[in-house]
Amino acid sequence: MIKKWLSLIVMLPACSLSACAVNINDFLKPANPLEQPLPVIKDVFYAPQKATLTKNDIHNQYAIALNRFIQSNVKSSYADFRVLIESVSPQDYVYLQMSEKMADLGLFNLSELAMSKTVDEDISYMLQEDVKRFYFPAVKLSVDDEIYLAEMFSNIVYNDQSREVTAELVKNTPLLEKYDYANYIAALGYFKSNNITEAEKYINSAIAKNSANLNYKKLKAEILAQSKNPKNALKVVQEIKSRPLLTFDFQRKINSIEEYTLYKTQKNEFDKKYHLAYYFYYENELNKAMRTLQTAFNTKKSNNKNVYALLSRVYYDLKEYEKAGDNAEKAYKLDRSNPVALLVLGDLSFKNNDYKTALKYYQDAASHDKTSYTPEIRAAKTYQKLGNNKKAAELYSKILKNSSDCYEAYYQTALLDKSREVPYLKKSVAINMQFKDGWIDLARTEIEKNKPDSASKYLAIAKYIDENDFRYYYYQGLVYKNKGLAGDAKRSFRKSLMLNPDYTPAKEELSI
Repeated sequence: MIKKWLSLIVMLPACSLSACAVNINDFLKPANPLEQPLPVIKDVFYAPQKATLTKNDIHNQYAIALNRFIQSNVKSSYADFRVLIESVSPQDYVYLQMSEKMADLGLFNLSELAMSKTVDEDISYMLQEDVKRFYFPAVKLSVDDEIYLAEMFSNIVYNDQSREVTAELVKNTPLLEKYDYANYIAALGYFKSNNITEAEKYINSAIAKNSANLNYKKLKAEILAQSKNPKNALKVVQEIKSRPLLTFDFQRKINSIEEYTLYKTQKNEFDKKYHLAYYFYYENELNKAMRTLQTAFNTKKSNNKNVYALLSRVYYDLKEYEKAGDNAEKAYKLDRSNPVALLVLGDLSFKNNDYKTALKYYQDAASHDKTSYTPEIRAAKTYQKLGNNKKAAELYSKILKNSSDCYEAYYQTALLDKSREVPYLKKSVAINMQFKDGWIDLARTEIEKNKPDSASKYLAIAKYIDENDFRYYYYQGLVYKNKGLAGDAKRSFRKSLMLNPDYTPAKEELSI
């Protein structure tokens, strides 16, 4: 999944530099399931994200810094990243994304620098907490030691020098005794060298020094999945899941780890393919998930019901609704209590404005899935479509009492209860930074308060997430109108109508 998080910088007020885009390292992605019977995924969790080159300055600065990091010129890379953090136009969203990416590279001092620049605690605190809990070492590294270990990380991940680097590191006893993170790097190096015994030894040492670090536990799960007792990896995954993270992206990351571990530990080929497909799904690799599932059917109907159900979810997310319906019906015939199939059938009915049927499917899904709030969220939205806001509000309240991480419940409650509107909208985007509806409505509240510059910052984030959302152009038109830019306002309203010809507010602005 392409992440262009820095591209929004070019749209922010008072920004002197252009934007930057970030993409996952294609060369470290898992193999295509259609190219071999069962692809091998190696070290998939350890590859930081790589820049995708564009013509703008900030992107190029990020790309140059990351390329230097990949080439193990970490000292120069460190300086470049620092300049980037100091140079970007102030925006919490950018700083938070940057802090996570620096922590992923092991540049914790830079991650802290980015965090220190955030302003709105209501939006920033959750992701900051998750980044620290997931990545940060127990003992703070000096800048020199951080750069030294980052060079080792670079050589292990990118330069095929695992054996040489690890041999050097394990001789540095003072560093290993001082830093839990040094033991993690040694474990990673041994793991990349296929020395599972030594990898397990050093990851255990890292965890003994810092039992709260979930990244260490993640590596341990992957190491154990390759050991003589791979089932032990699942116990580690359960440990990770017992310490729930606050934000949507990190929750998805944990689900991805679990499915990857199940893929590595299952013996049955078809079960492995199913979990591999689920891993791809959580990684937003929908086409890979679809292709893997197409090869996962076998003679056991009990297995096929889950394959059909997940395939229906993937097709729905790919907007191939007919195929989604066909596969959901097949899963439903095999198992009328399958929550995934029931949700897809509900979504299809909702999409077709058949709200009573949708509600029935959502309620059935909720009765058969006590671990997820998704069916109840969908049911509450359906009650709203049926005009029963009271019942919807009751459901949202119930969800929030049991699940404080449900961004959609915060968002919908904000729309229903003006007294909690802004704090709940901020809560929704704090949990899920990619939730464009929350950013758009935060912009709306700023426009209503006659604060067009604040609205523009929120709208810039919404446009980055989805530049084809008609609401963005409508509210951007209102911002232009507020500033006396009539021509720009009209162009924005027209763009809104191009994307949604039936959008009444834009028509009213254009007197149509």
